[in-house]
Amino acid sequence: MLLRLPYKTKQFFFVLIKLSIVVGAFYFIYTKLTENKELSFSEFWDFSTKNDRFSAKIICFLLILSSFNWFCEIVKWQNLVSAIKRITLQNSLEQTLGGLTASIITPNRIGDYGAKAMYFEKPLRKRILFLNLLGNLGQMGVTTLLGCAGLIVFINRYDVSVDYYRIARFLGIVVIVVCLILFGLGHRHFRIKGYTLQNVLNHTKEIALIIHLKTILLSLLRFLTFSFQFFFLMTIFQIELNYLDAMVLITSMYFLASIIPTISIFDVIVKGSVAVFVFSYANIDELRILSIITLMWILNFTIPSILGSYYVLKFKLPKTST
Repeated sequence: MLLRLPYKTKQFFFVLIKLSIVVGAFYFIYTKLTENKELSFSEFWDFSTKNDRFSAKIICFLLILSSFNWFCEIVKWQNLVSAIKRITLQNSLEQTLGGLTASIITPNRIGDYGAKAMYFEKPLRKRILFLNLLGNLGQMGVTTLLGCAGLIVFINRYDVSVDYYRIARFLGIVVIVVCLILFGLGHRHFRIKGYTLQNVLNHTKEIALIIHLKTILLSLLRFLTFSFQFFFLMTIFQIELNYLDAMVLITSMYFLASIIPTISIFDVIVKGSVAVFVFSYANIDELRILSIITLMWILNFTIPSILGSYYVLKFKLPKTST
């Protein structure tokens, strides 16, 4: 039915969809800032502005860290796409921020996959989905590696009571499920969207090693940037921990938060709950941690999403697409 609609009607619906994405993004950001049950916006604002914590220099430095964080992500996406097509840094900026805005209400930002794919011609879209998956796996791999190391130190240092039997049972179930999935994918008759496990491995091998290495390096730089930003905010809120001790808590928090499925707009609540749990072992005030989490969310999610709304509104389908 859509294909039979007049051109102007289709254009109208296309503009309406873009406006709906932007309005929806702004609405969810507004409600999350004003209706957070864990920390009211007025309480957050009063506490954050108390004693003039944020000078112009500090705000500029925080914005520079956020900009570098997303610069790493933009360069990483440009690097990944170079495996099939060369795009400019400006193109990568539009696709990255536009994808962020479009994925704001989807679980684990899964909408980012479809949004980025729409920037490319139809024959390339499956490969784009695959490249996006590789980029996210690279970031998740860095978070998991550093997070596991931090979590081990955290458990030993703070004498956290752990039910190892339950963990072992859970890991056993995960291993069995993964083995079954791999067995199914490896079977020649078992396909997902036309892909078998061998197809996935072949596509991975086709990508140059230098692209994989750059992806991991940029993921690491990104993790170090926003974790340092978190530490810097801790010093602003007068939390007295040295960098290494703070990183044990920060890496543990990000790892635990990353393995919990959530809708992006609720990310601030999930990270807030996990952060309060982790930092409570170091006897750190809940209000300070929730304020830091909210600021991190504003700096690294809200502001980029607002900027990305501009690219959503100016988005046009590739000319070769139907």
